[in-house]
Amino acid sequence: MTPEEVGRRVVALLAPVEATASVSGGQGYARATVDVPPASWRDAVRAARGDDELGCDFFDWLSAVDELAEGFDIVAHLWSVRHRHGLLLRTRVPREAPVVASVVDVFPGAAWHERETHEMFGIGFEGHGELRPLLLPPEFEGHPLRKEFVLASRVAKPWPGAKEPGESEAGGGRRPIRPPGVPAPGEWGTTPTPAGAAGMGEGPRGGTPARPARERPARPAPGERPARPARPQPAGDAEEGEG
Repeated sequence: MTPEEVGRRVVALLAPVEATASVSGGQGYARATVDVPPASWRDAVRAARGDDELGCDFFDWLSAVDELAEGFDIVAHLWSVRHRHGLLLRTRVPREAPVVASVVDVFPGAAWHERETHEMFGIGFEGHGELRPLLLPPEFEGHPLRKEFVLASRVAKPWPGAKEPGESEAGGGRRPIRPPGVPAPGEWGTTPTPAGAAGMGEGPRGGTPARPARERPARPAPGERPARPARPQPAGDAEEGEG
C-alpha cells in the first residue's frame, strides 16, 4: 500500500471519528500520518494492528513534541512486517491536562517509551500502571524536554547564543568553538614575560621562552661558486713530504 492508501484506510476504520490523513516528507521514506482525537488514540493503534490490510504488527517508537501553547503532540510509529509499510499516528493533548490512554495492552513494547515520555514531558498515560522514573533520579524535579525547562548548565554558565525561555528573543548566534589548545586570534605571537616567571625575554602566550631562531649561512651571490674547504691529508702523506 502507498502512504496515501494507508492513511485513507486508517481514516475509514475510525469513521465516524474525525481523523485527518496526510503524508510526511522524506520522498522514498515518506510515511502516512494520521491525526486522531485523544479519545480515539488507543482505538487507532488497535485498528492499525488488527486490520488485515494494514497489518501494522511492529511497534517502532513513541514520543512527544512540545508545541508550547498548543499543547503536546504524541507520536507513535508502527510498521507492517508483512506488507512493508509504516504509519505515523499522532494526537494532541492540552498543556493543562496532558493525558492520553496507554497502548501497553496493544503493544507491550510501548511501556518503556511511555515511561520516558512521561518523565521527559510530563504526559500521563492512563492504564499504564507503572510510570516510575526511567532515566532520571527519583528526586529530580521538572521535565527536561519541555521547552520552558531551563537547563542547569545554562544557569551556571551564560549561554552565548539564543536566549533562555522568557527572555528576549533577540540574540546573536553561537560563538565559534576553537579546537583544544588553539589560542584566540588576539593571543597569537609573543607576549612579554610576566614578572617572576621562569625564563628570560619574550615567549609565546605569556612567559614560555620562545624557541631561538636558527642561523642559516648566507647564500652566495649569483655566479659565485663557494670555495670548498681544504680536505685534511692523511698522516702518512705528511711524513713523506717532510723527507
